[in-house]
Amino acid sequence: MDRTAVDVRVVTPDGVQARDPADLPALLRGPDLVWVDVPRWDEDAAAALVEPLGLHSGAVRECAERNPLPKVHLYPDHAFVVLHAPEAGHHGHVHYIELDQFIGPNWLVTVHGPLGKGVDPAAAATETRAVLRRIEAGRLHVDSAAALSYALVTALTGRLRDFLSTLTQEVWRLEQTVMAGHLGDAEDFLEELFRARHGLLAARAMSALAREVYGRMHTRVVFGKHDAELLHDVEDQFGRIAAMADTQREYLQGVIEFYQTRTNTKMTIAAERLAVIAAVTLPVTAISSVMGMNVIVNDETHWGWLGVLVAGMLVMSVALLIWARRQGWW
Repeated sequence: MDRTAVDVRVVTPDGVQARDPADLPALLRGPDLVWVDVPRWDEDAAAALVEPLGLHSGAVRECAERNPLPKVHLYPDHAFVVLHAPEAGHHGHVHYIELDQFIGPNWLVTVHGPLGKGVDPAAAATETRAVLRRIEAGRLHVDSAAALSYALVTALTGRLRDFLSTLTQEVWRLEQTVMAGHLGDAEDFLEELFRARHGLLAARAMSALAREVYGRMHTRVVFGKHDAELLHDVEDQFGRIAAMADTQREYLQGVIEFYQTRTNTKMTIAAERLAVIAAVTLPVTAISSVMGMNVIVNDETHWGWLGVLVAGMLVMSVALLIWARRQGWW
């Protein structure tokens, strides 16, 4: 078995200790909390964990593939939870970083799901690294799988919150640009607006769906009455982040609508001015097309009639300009 397939740790009141994966069956019979982290699910990880932990085959299969939605499966002796965290990609794309958890009575297995193309593998371990550092530094003490899972999920909501904070700063920048009128290329700017909105929608979707997952777990009292408060708190965290993302999306939508209204108004004004120009030139075109060849000919030009026609064109054009001004077209 490849020893790098899984990282086995024992969490005690004194801290955390790394252990050999071969010791897992004995550790599960002990009193201490066992934390197994799987960087990438493969056959070695399955061979090391499925039989000792009694993992459900359906959940094991889902660990090996990308899951488009958060979910929870409840089994008699453990729960399987799938969550997503955001990672900003190129050109406004948001990568879904998957974190799977098997939560048992005295053990927790964390599995980092398959990553999309171009995602830094270190991004998948953000939450587990953060929680491990806190335990090693003595700033976090956990005595149950539910408490350890709670710490990991709280770190995940922190990543969502940081992602939302970055997007909010981008929304502020876009709003200031719109208000100042320094938009640059219209197509590029509109794309920036919709990229920001896409990020907010992604953050809201992740948070709202995760809230439903933990609402289900809270309803079923998965961890017992003592740890039910942890489930309720996680549900509340996801719900509030979803609400904040939705509020920022509505705020950005107002910026987009203001930008579109300003652009449409400019186009309307331009169309009105073009209509005035067309109206002013219409009598000139009409008179010249009817009378031109009768006044200006190859052999002789009737200068008197030409003067009368030009004066008539000017009078009609000025009259149309005055009328358009009174209509408020320019």
